[in-house]
Amino acid sequence: MLAVIDYGAGNLRSVLHALNFLGATNIRVARAPYELRGADKIILPGVGAFGAGMERLRAQDLVQAIRDAVIAGTPYLGICLGMQFLFERSDEMGVHEGIGLLPGEVTRLNAAPGLKVPHMGWNRLQARRESALLNGVSSAGYAYFVHSYHCVPARDDDILATVDYDGPVVAAVQRDHIYGVQFHPEKSQRLGLQILSNFLEL
Repeated sequence: MLAVIDYGAGNLRSVLHALNFLGATNIRVARAPYELRGADKIILPGVGAFGAGMERLRAQDLVQAIRDAVIAGTPYLGICLGMQFLFERSDEMGVHEGIGLLPGEVTRLNAAPGLKVPHMGWNRLQARRESALLNGVSSAGYAYFVHSYHCVPARDDDILATVDYDGPVVAAVQRDHIYGVQFHPEKSQRLGLQILSNFLEL
């Protein structure tokens, strides 16, 4: 069973549409801890502000349930804000504690000359290493981004891919069975569908 977490602020409909297009079956939309029990994989899509998102997850008693499932070995894919939640804290509109499955923090993108914040649009992924999540993904592939904050992992070996936005910005992370993508695979056409398919096949 694939659990897709709904905390009331994620891009849920588009993600479910992409998963259905790929032929995924036995999908459960999870809004409570008991709905994560028995999940073979977990996807957490997210949009919006970090602090408000974590507050919603706590209100639904999902934070510890996610921790417990992932620590027990359940593969996790965080999308956009769902990737940022993996880290220890964010400084978006104050300092907010994350789920803390990966060491590091989330901080605002630099507003460099000629580059806008939020970072919105297509950017080319640059893989740092091989991963099952990136199988069949072209080294010249473009993904779709919408974000103003970015992840700064404490361990370089957690970085799976970057993009260039006035220097390298982390676009994907992996630690064992924990995966995160800052871009939106459900909006990234063939590349995004390939990544979702790879996660389903783990």
